[in-house]
Amino acid sequence: MSDTLRTAHTYQLSDDSLAEIRSLLDTAFHGDFGEEDWTHGLGGIHACVRDRDGLAAHGSVIMRRLLHAGRSYRVGYVEAVGVRADRRRQGLGGRVMAALESVIDGAYDLGALSASDDGAALYRARGWQLWSGRIEALSPDGVVHLPDEETSTYLRPAVDRPLPDPALGALLFDWRDGDVL
Repeated sequence: MSDTLRTAHTYQLSDDSLAEIRSLLDTAFHGDFGEEDWTHGLGGIHACVRDRDGLAAHGSVIMRRLLHAGRSYRVGYVEAVGVRADRRRQGLGGRVMAALESVIDGAYDLGALSASDDGAALYRARGWQLWSGRIEALSPDGVVHLPDEETSTYLRPAVDRPLPDPALGALLFDWRDGDVL
């Protein structure tokens, strides 16, 4: 059996499939994938690669709002990308990202993600660009600066759409519980 890739919205996944995805992510992130991280990856499109041993890779893209230079953007935000340890460096992360990028191209103004040190090379190789400006979030208490996100936030333009310009101001993301980005 060859590796198979399937995309599905969260509502289309069974409880067993969701539990399998959560288990993969818990293992891939060495136990550092909390409940809020999990909920951030739900409610959008999931890309899953299966092999003869089960789930080998996963990622999801969810909708977020971003304000920049007086404009509101619909952003396809990539979440919960993980590959089983025995299948890393075999192109599965790239297959997952290709599926998610197709969703971003078809449904959003641009893509965004916050990359770990381990994942950044994959995204850069796929044309994602490190944001060089300020990052903020609209919190319950007003706008807050997120300097820690300014070294890990990557953007990808959707087809025929330019990226926001750092010279025109900060990226202002919508608020969510846990890590905002």
